Amino acid sequence: MSNVSHFWELILGTVIALLPLINPLATAPTFLAITEGDTRERRLQQLRMACVYMVVILVSFLVGGRLIMSFFGISIPGLRIAGGLLVAGIGSGMLLAPPRDPEKDDAVNAAARAKRDVAFSPLAMPMMSGPGSIAVTIGFTSLSTGWLDYVAIILGILIVAVITYGTLRLSERVVGVIGLNGMNALSKVMGFLILCIGIQFVVNGVLGIATDPAVVKLIRDAALAK
Repeated sequence: MSNVSHFWELILGTVIALLPLINPLATAPTFLAITEGDTRERRLQQLRMACVYMVVILVSFLVGGRLIMSFFGISIPGLRIAGGLLVAGIGSGMLLAPPRDPEKDDAVNAAARAKRDVAFSPLAMPMMSGPGSIAVTIGFTSLSTGWLDYVAIILGILIVAVITYGTLRLSERVVGVIGLNGMNALSKVMGFLILCIGIQFVVNGVLGIATDPAVVKLIRDAALAK
């Protein structure tokens, strides 16, 4: 029963951690801008491919996360702290950023529109699967003890991809209903959630170091030596 509970907790945790980072509602105006002039069929094709690329990128880092860590000698607590600082930085940037000005985004959107295929870049990377999402995905490898855990995290990634696709598919209606001020307010809320997730990653990393048997032994030996 506990294994089943852990399985669903990993799925839910993956969705909760990744969805605020990807933030499809805040991505909607940019998605509309960089696909301006495309037919609806072409726009949806770009969106489908972007979601597929996002899943492939995140699953690749999930599966290869431990290999990358062992190759560079990165510990699980170290990864949690580094990833947490990165995610917290992204969250604080969203929380403290000035309101978005559509006129200032024109140059960026024009450059994106000039590309023939925007599915991989900038849609899939870095908009959907940027550094924060990748760091969180690799961080989930520390919670995985078997292949079933990886299946749960991959299912969570797929659920996020489906939610992202559904939200951006309705992006014209979403932006029309929420408006620019609503999008800015939503970005602040998402930024706060991302900041909390990042801080929690750092806390977990520090606790992992503090409770490491080797560290505890060193502290005990130092205390006895006095």
